[in-house]
Amino acid sequence: MLKPVALAVLCLTAPFAAQAQASPERQAQALLDALREISGVPGMGAAVWQDGRLRWQGSSGLRDVERQLPVQADTRFRLASVSKLFAATAAAQLKAQGKLDVDQPVGPLLPELDPALAALTPRQLAAHLSGLPHYEARDASVGGTRHTAARESLAYLKDRQLQSVPGSRYLYSTWGYTLLAAAVEAAAGEPYLGLLSAKITPGLAIGPDETGRSPTMSQAYALGAQGPRPAPAADFSYSWGGAGLAATAPALAEWGSRLLHGRVVDAATRDWMWQPALDNAGQPVGERTFKMGFGWRLDADAEGQRVVHHAGSTLGARSVLLLWPGAKGGATSVSLLSNAMWTSSIERSAELLSAPLRAPVAGLAASPCPVKASRFEGELDGAAIQGSASFRRDADGICRGELGLPAALAKVVNPGPQPAAAKLVVIGLQGELARAALVTPIGLADWRAQADGSVHVAGLAGRRLALRLAE
Repeated sequence: MLKPVALAVLCLTAPFAAQAQASPERQAQALLDALREISGVPGMGAAVWQDGRLRWQGSSGLRDVERQLPVQADTRFRLASVSKLFAATAAAQLKAQGKLDVDQPVGPLLPELDPALAALTPRQLAAHLSGLPHYEARDASVGGTRHTAARESLAYLKDRQLQSVPGSRYLYSTWGYTLLAAAVEAAAGEPYLGLLSAKITPGLAIGPDETGRSPTMSQAYALGAQGPRPAPAADFSYSWGGAGLAATAPALAEWGSRLLHGRVVDAATRDWMWQPALDNAGQPVGERTFKMGFGWRLDADAEGQRVVHHAGSTLGARSVLLLWPGAKGGATSVSLLSNAMWTSSIERSAELLSAPLRAPVAGLAASPCPVKASRFEGELDGAAIQGSASFRRDADGICRGELGLPAALAKVVNPGPQPAAAKLVVIGLQGELARAALVTPIGLADWRAQADGSVHVAGLAGRRLALRLAE
């Protein structure tokens, strides 16, 4: 266990239980605003659906920097690879209807395919076991043509070489979802976008990316040291199945809630999607902390609770949908969308953003807001660090802090392309500062007070951070 530097623990006079607590909704909005500000992203939207109803919707920043137009509840953002969830769910729905055998080659549905690709199955495509590559040098010019059907995009797969034996290993591929969407379209016998609108997302503000063509779409931005600038134009209709959809934050979270409650596919089919995919040797596949299901990433949150999710990153977008199927307080769906591509731990950020609206963590050490703190010392991966600190309670009763940024920590949280931050922000979540979010340019990290008076921070790019506050 990482041992924090020994310092005198602050003697705090404000009674721990007497301080008013902000509403969960206000806490969530404070987190969203702080994350947007410190990351340099122009605009963000987020929403939480819980137990079948909208608990909170948040908007922050600008959807159009040039015209100074704010993000609103009806602002649509690019979903990037979160689009993959809709192709996988459409395939699962067709499977349940007996219209698509996910273990049979897609060739009979799409006879124009090269033989190697014709032998691939929907299950292999959905779990990234097909051997198809991700983007290659030859793909630099994609995004310049508008398509009207998913099947049209199969031209991009002509002479595409498999990188591994199908079923042998996990290899992430958006092109695999271009092919999956075409197979779904052929099996359904109707255009892919029409199928989504009628059968997968009816009544929701979810559909094709229309950046620059719809007043409700956010503009797309690229980040740099000087701040945001308009991202190059790109048409994502070449891969509606893998990267080409857009949605409002409330609509995406509502879609997740519908799925949790068996309203998109039946419960048995939903649970089937959330079983680990196996390779040819019968072993589950995935990367980082998650196992791969049928299109969905299967994981656990900081408390060990089961979560399923998918994130996305592309020109003008960073996105995530995160679901808790069996959460205390009700099945929960969280969306977090933004209008710039930025380096971030967005799954952990969505987890912490929604924490005020989910069940509190039990057994936390009491920690009143340290309003007399002026500095901190601690360790980052065993190396000593120190810096300035200040804390206050805002008008809503939220404990807020600012930490000066030591050089060693700056190297971790300022990787770009977003502008470098000079400080970090702390936003209290539970028991004033028993649990908080450390707001950094790369997302939210989990700040927890310890019984010995120290603080441990988890989820900061895999680094170990412990510190103590002092006057």
